[in-house]
Amino acid sequence: MQIQQTNYLLTKLSASQKKLETAVFDFLKRQLKQPTSSIFIIEGDAGSGKSVVLNDLFTKLQQKSRNEPDSIFFKTQNKLLVNHNEMLKIYQEIAGDNPVLFKKDFQKPTPFINHQQKNASSADIVFVDEGHLLLNKADPFNRFTGHNQLLELLQCAKIVVLVFDPQQVIKLKSYWTLSQLKKLIAPYPAEFFHLDQQYRVESPAVTKWINHFTAGELLPLPNDPNFEFQIFEDGLPLYHKIQQQDHKYGLARLIATADFPFTVLDGKTWYVTAGKLKLPWDKINFTDRPWAERPETLHEVGSIYTIQGFDLNFAGVILGPSIKYDLKTKRVYVDPTQYEDHEAFKKRSDLPNLAQAKAEIVMNSVNILLKRPKKGLYLYAVDADLRRALRTIGK
Repeated sequence: MQIQQTNYLLTKLSASQKKLETAVFDFLKRQLKQPTSSIFIIEGDAGSGKSVVLNDLFTKLQQKSRNEPDSIFFKTQNKLLVNHNEMLKIYQEIAGDNPVLFKKDFQKPTPFINHQQKNASSADIVFVDEGHLLLNKADPFNRFTGHNQLLELLQCAKIVVLVFDPQQVIKLKSYWTLSQLKKLIAPYPAEFFHLDQQYRVESPAVTKWINHFTAGELLPLPNDPNFEFQIFEDGLPLYHKIQQQDHKYGLARLIATADFPFTVLDGKTWYVTAGKLKLPWDKINFTDRPWAERPETLHEVGSIYTIQGFDLNFAGVILGPSIKYDLKTKRVYVDPTQYEDHEAFKKRSDLPNLAQAKAEIVMNSVNILLKRPKKGLYLYAVDADLRRALRTIGK
């Protein structure tokens, strides 16, 4: 029987998350009446609970803004922004069930910035989830004509609370490093808080394995009775396994690196192939429900754009041809020429080491995909050498 699922952003806070929440509210109280804009940065790896805290913080802030006349935050104008369609749907889904939240409280950064500038208006507090997806180059296609979205936000708001993880950058036009961020915000009062506990992957040993894998090293496959980790020789049995787990537990999906051809909005069906498996890529989601919550998507393959920020119970990850294994050095490496997400590599000829930046972006996507599941991870590698190496360590 399928387990009923609740929105994962409504998870009860841990002690460290409560400590972060206290630190943020103390910062907001200190800085709200100050003459200059300021920024609070929340750092943490994929699955460290950053969005969970942000949602709880924003809900409490809006409660104070709308219903507590004695609060310093009463009648403050606040927004939560996220540059990711599926995450925006998750937040708006929560807003529909909470009387202190409105769907209009949640937006993407570009329309918010453009509206504020057009009306010469300023918000009080702006929360930014997935802040590493903010643009730091003009992007006319998305109607952003400035040079850096974070700087624009600091001009549009009194305080910015930013979630930031450079290991989740997936496009060159939003390529960030921590040193670049610190240099950018140097003129502003700032405070950092790092979340270092893993709340999604329910196995420290598996988290360690993933971290080493994305750094190029293959460790022996961990054996954790609380987490199922399995290597597959072919994509078809992997698909069958995901179907079984979805039937039993819910929220089991196939996801893959962007190594298989696709074109957005051309009306065609594009496919992911993995051995004997051939399934369509995820399609543009015009519904209000996140991709992984729709039952028909069990028969699609999710991408980084539909699954980033989302929790699964079980994930079947297809590592495409760009993720390779060097038999001489015994290292995992990236071949960016095999990566089919050509949009991810546009618009950054200014970077001093473009090849390294491209490899980082591809491996960032691998890190995100591997850290989606809570209870089980299943892997298939298209590259034959990597597949054999994974099979060896899995014995």
